[in-house]
Amino acid sequence: MSTPRTVTISRPDLEAAAAAGLLAPSAADALWNFLAGRPSAAAAVRGPRFDVTHVLYYFGGLLAIGAATVFLTLGFQQLGPWVLVAICAGYGAACVWAARTLDRRGLEVPAGILATLAVCLVPLATWSAQRGLGLWPEGGPERLALYHAVIDWRWVTLELATLAAAAVALQRLRYPFLMMPVAVTLWYTSMDLARLLAAPEPAQAWAFQRDFSMFFGLAMTLLAFWIDARSRSAQAYVAGGRRDWSFWLYWLGMLTFWAALSARPSASELDKALYALLNLGFVFAGVLLARRVFTLCGGLGIAGYLGHLSWRVFEGSLLFPLVLSAIGLAVVAAGVWWSRRERAIHDALWRQLPPALRAWLPAPSAD
Repeated sequence: MSTPRTVTISRPDLEAAAAAGLLAPSAADALWNFLAGRPSAAAAVRGPRFDVTHVLYYFGGLLAIGAATVFLTLGFQQLGPWVLVAICAGYGAACVWAARTLDRRGLEVPAGILATLAVCLVPLATWSAQRGLGLWPEGGPERLALYHAVIDWRWVTLELATLAAAAVALQRLRYPFLMMPVAVTLWYTSMDLARLLAAPEPAQAWAFQRDFSMFFGLAMTLLAFWIDARSRSAQAYVAGGRRDWSFWLYWLGMLTFWAALSARPSASELDKALYALLNLGFVFAGVLLARRVFTLCGGLGIAGYLGHLSWRVFEGSLLFPLVLSAIGLAVVAAGVWWSRRERAIHDALWRQLPPALRAWLPAPSAD
């Protein structure tokens, strides 16, 4: 039986070894502190994984966040603003306490979700306090449930308070999942401020929001790239390890940019061909950056373009469903082929780049 070159060790593993008599309790603590401080340990990116356990974590966490940010306002608004402020304060404090407790047990992902839930209560607490003090501007939405559906400049105070709370939480708790409300709130803030500065005519509102979202998504993707590159520095390793601080920025930024770009009308076949080439570039960018959201969006864009070509060639023909099915199966087969060769393709592309550019990208795997 071969011995694996690398294994993943968590603090509960060392505690179990100490309980079994393989390590002294003091030695387990010292060994954990030693391993946690090594650059080799920090070099492994600790980001979200989509296994069953993590899917359950995030699904349950998003349900709790939705209940606290939408349904809590609907069911408890009749209690009055100051009761809501007290509920948010108590609920948030309990979430922070539970997050610290779970973190001490080595359960960083659920700890980060609970800390994020505390931050997501800030808009409700801020809105309730403004209502209680009579500071909510007239003419704005009367229900906080519209916070996620209506663009309005009056939400900016809630968004700034949320960003401030997230900044404090990131400094104190340092959970990467806290970047999720930061990314969403930045998007909300940009849309509210954009409509305040340049309110379009109703007939042009959709095009304005689409194009603004596209440029904002691009800006957020570039910010995620900058954060990702900086986190590979030796200073980042020493300060907090190679946690994946850019994961949620990449996903929200890239999905926003790609969806808005795909929604733009293209009047000519040349525009559609350029769109397909851009999506092909996204596929290779995903390989170089080790970010599958690029590959996912690029693959969907290419599949859509192939579907468009097949419709033009087989328009009105009984063969069109068969051709479209063949394209779908080919995409699945390409995904299987890609999953087996993704690392080799990344390594080959990385070695072709100049040294100055390599420093900004993930290095080839050592094994």
